[in-house]
Amino acid sequence: MKKNRSVIILFLVAALWMAACAPAEVLKGLKEAEDTEEEMIVEEPAPEAKTQPMVFYDDMENMLLFTEYPDLIISLTPSMTEILFAIGAGDQVVGRDDASMYPQEAVDVASIGSLWGDLPSEAIIAMEPDLVLAAQTISPETVTTLQDLGLQVYWQENPATFEDLFENMRDIAALTGNQDMVGPVIENLSARVAVVEEAVSGVDAMPLVFYELDGTDPSNPWTAGSGTFIDYIINLAGGTNAAADLQGDYAQMSAEALILADPDVILLGDALYGVTPESVMERAGWNAITAVINGAVYPFNPDILSVPGPRLVEGLEEMAKILHPNLF
Repeated sequence: MKKNRSVIILFLVAALWMAACAPAEVLKGLKEAEDTEEEMIVEEPAPEAKTQPMVFYDDMENMLLFTEYPDLIISLTPSMTEILFAIGAGDQVVGRDDASMYPQEAVDVASIGSLWGDLPSEAIIAMEPDLVLAAQTISPETVTTLQDLGLQVYWQENPATFEDLFENMRDIAALTGNQDMVGPVIENLSARVAVVEEAVSGVDAMPLVFYELDGTDPSNPWTAGSGTFIDYIINLAGGTNAAADLQGDYAQMSAEALILADPDVILLGDALYGVTPESVMERAGWNAITAVINGAVYPFNPDILSVPGPRLVEGLEEMAKILHPNLF
């Protein structure tokens, strides 16, 4: 009987102990469930930040908007083409005009045709460009026509100095996302200009230079007047422009005025079209000019003086070598 009573007492003690512990186990279970629920909560993703448009203004005060840098670019002028390849944007060029033949990589780019006749609108639109680049040789009316077709067109003035050229290059680099590439390029070009300036800084004699653009009519050849880049280059290379009294990129100078001016050096920017030093010597009255008498009539590559791109520095170097061969 005592034995049975002891068993019953033990059973009651165990039951009471289990009852006392039950709330703690329940609380523990609830806590674990809460923790699991917190782990299962999926946080809502933060709203994506809106892409801020990139705003650019060209030299006609046209505004261009981009959400990303243009990948498909058409260049309408040789100067723009040369700048694009110089700053590392050549891979972005999908179209060019017929006159853009430098560098060699540009020749492999599809051509939209010539800009001298009717505007090749269909060819331009077919390439679906993100950006069309135009220099000063492209008229504002042409730019407006392209804009009316829904194209983003950036128009840039030709430079008047090397600093203007470098600024133009920086603008195109910013527009195309090649800011990191343009710095070293400009540093190299600037250093080359500085070498020429230093070399000619102490010269006493400033040769008088006639730069011929077109001698089809030898009695009134075309040249470059004051305020032009050719005039600027002649002066920077240690010379004086024989046509400095004329104005404009294209100005005619009569043979009489030229013979009276008596230039020391004649540079043939029209040599690519068959004009030679020998043919110049045969022109009526030109045999009295000092440059002809001394054989100082030289062919000159017009692309390195007439295309307002990075090769203008090469034009300066070549000009300085001709005018002051003892310094280079």
